[in-house]
Amino acid sequence: MTASDSLTPGPQAPRRAPRADGAEARHRLLHTALRLFAQKGFAKTSTREIAREAEVNISAISYYFGDKEGLYAATFCEPMGGDASDLVAACKVPGQSLEETLRICMVSMIDPLKQGEIVRQCIQLHMREMLDPTSRWAEELDREIKGPHRAIAELLCRHLQVDRADDDIHRLTFAITGLSMQLYVSQDFIEALRPSLLRTPRAIDTWADRLTGYALALVEAEAARRRTERKQKK
Repeated sequence: MTASDSLTPGPQAPRRAPRADGAEARHRLLHTALRLFAQKGFAKTSTREIAREAEVNISAISYYFGDKEGLYAATFCEPMGGDASDLVAACKVPGQSLEETLRICMVSMIDPLKQGEIVRQCIQLHMREMLDPTSRWAEELDREIKGPHRAIAELLCRHLQVDRADDDIHRLTFAITGLSMQLYVSQDFIEALRPSLLRTPRAIDTWADRLTGYALALVEAEAARRRTERKQKK
C-alpha cells in the first residue's frame, strides 16, 4: 500500500437519520403523558413508560419538563390551550357590554372542545385528580377556577348594581359557568343522542352563541327577582 493509498478515505458509513425536532419530541411527550396519566393516574405511570411510548429518550423529560411532576403539571395547563388570565381580563374591559363579555367567556370556556379526543383525556385526567388528588388539584383550583369565578361574580355585581357578591350572585355565577361545563361532562351523552351538536368547529361556535343567550336570560331572571324582592320590602 502506498502512502497516497493510506490517505485515501474509505467508504463513509451511512448517516443516521436526524433526530426528531425538539418541538415534535416535546409534543409527543406531553400528549403521551396526558393519555397515560388520564388512564392510570400519576403514581402508576412511570417516566420510562412515557418515554418508551413517546419514542424519545427518557432524558428528554428532564430536559423539557424538569421532572415527572413538571410533566404532570404541563398536562393540566397546555393541551387544552387558553389562559384563565385572559378570561379574567375580559371581564374588566371598561365600556364592554355584558353580552359581549359573556360571549368572550363562553368562547374561552368551550373552544377547547374543538380538539376532540385530547379534551376527553383532559377531562378524564381532571376527574382522576379529583378522586385521587395530588398537590396539583389545589394549584389548578387557584389558577383556573377561583380567578375566573371571582371575575364573573364581580362583573355581575357591576351589572346588577350590587355592592359585593352575596350568595345569589355566587349561585348565578355557578349557573353561568355551569352552562359551559355541562358540555364537557355530557359530551358522551351528546354524541350518543345528537352528535351533530359537537361534530364541527362551527357547531361549537353555535354553542357559544346559544350559551351567551342562555346566560343573559339567567342574569335577567336574577335582576327581575331582585326587583320583586325590593318592591316587597317597601
